[in-house]
Amino acid sequence: MTRLAFYSFIRSNSVKIGLSFLFLTGIISLFIGKQFIEKQKQNITDTAIYQKEYITQNVKFHKDDMGLLLYYLKFSLINEVPAISGLSIGQRDVNPSIKSVTIRGLEGQKYDTDLNNPYNSLLGSLDFSFVLIFLFPLLIIAFTYNIISEEKESGTWRMVSVQSKSLFKHINKLFAIRLALILVVLLLILFLAIPVLNIPINADFWAVLATSVSYVLVWFGICFWVASLQKRSNFNAVVLLSVWILLIIILPTAVNNYLVNKYPVPEALETTLKQRKGYHEKWDMPKNATMDKFFAHYPQYKKYPVPEEEFNWLWYYAMQQMGDDESLESSKEMKEKILLREKSSRAIANIIPTIHTQLAFNQIVRTDLHNHMQFLDRLDDFHEKLRLYFYPKIFENHLVEEENWSKFKPEYAVTAHQINWGESLLPLLLVTALISSFALFNLRKI
Repeated sequence: MTRLAFYSFIRSNSVKIGLSFLFLTGIISLFIGKQFIEKQKQNITDTAIYQKEYITQNVKFHKDDMGLLLYYLKFSLINEVPAISGLSIGQRDVNPSIKSVTIRGLEGQKYDTDLNNPYNSLLGSLDFSFVLIFLFPLLIIAFTYNIISEEKESGTWRMVSVQSKSLFKHINKLFAIRLALILVVLLLILFLAIPVLNIPINADFWAVLATSVSYVLVWFGICFWVASLQKRSNFNAVVLLSVWILLIIILPTAVNNYLVNKYPVPEALETTLKQRKGYHEKWDMPKNATMDKFFAHYPQYKKYPVPEEEFNWLWYYAMQQMGDDESLESSKEMKEKILLREKSSRAIANIIPTIHTQLAFNQIVRTDLHNHMQFLDRLDDFHEKLRLYFYPKIFENHLVEEENWSKFKPEYAVTAHQINWGESLLPLLLVTALISSFALFNLRKI
């Protein structure tokens, strides 16, 4: 009986077309992810070449003045993009994975980003997470919305009830066949991603797979509940499409609007203005006012003299430092609000499967906002290390040619990464269990 139901379902041309379309779209998403990863790798390679050439050229042009040379030189920090990030690009397409900074004021450089086509940003990326979250539910709806209603409307329900020992088991069998086919397509795409994206089979991969399967189960639970209402096919289709629109478009938009209004970030503009003002106004102030604050920050540099009547690199870099120091409080407030937005979005997402799945994916593959904020923290440390290394060389007028410039290569940021299996899977499994229990309650009479 099960084999007959399977062949009856799979013989339909619409089923074959739907499965083929979903599989093809999934494969396309993998190659889009591969293109993204290759672009990031190429950017890293180009950055290493550019930094070496840039340093070499500037050392040649400014070989008599260490302070002037370091005004121009940029040093790069890289937030490595793992291969599995090709499955869910997340925020990596808007937040750069490479930052090149001078030893001048950091706050004015920290949030510089690449220019992007706004039309492309609006459309987003057709990565695997998009295919899973947006397209898989549509095919699940198409396969399940009329499981019971079609047989009732065609007049074969009574025949099925006579031939089946248990109508409840018969319904479960029909859902199981569709679930098995969807999972086969899902697993094919994910296991093909291993060679296409060169993904290592590790905890990250299994976490993505488990989250994907859990998300598919959520939608089967929703369809199971709607079918259990035993309404007509058109009613089921309208309800399920309405749920899809609600979960995919309306609720994510509403949550984003709520968080933006609850946690506004005027500090973003304020930080930039304070950093620029903190530096530029120092040109018109007595040098002592600037140097007293700088020496309070770096008491180890008090031993260096500051000529009152002439330009001096110690005074210039002190002005740059003061720009960062005076914007530090606004920068901290902005970071706190951004992290509050992320924390709140994760809390709300626990009851909205679509948002939760996207956030879980991004966290697993390290393309989330938290990872980027960690990268900016490492950028602070990287910039401070450069300052502490070069400040004495500038203030003591070290000769440019005495420095081993070839040792300055792009560095990689070390960010913390840990998979929380409970946070990733439990909300999805609980939603599935809750909705399925409602469906079972509705089908108790059958």
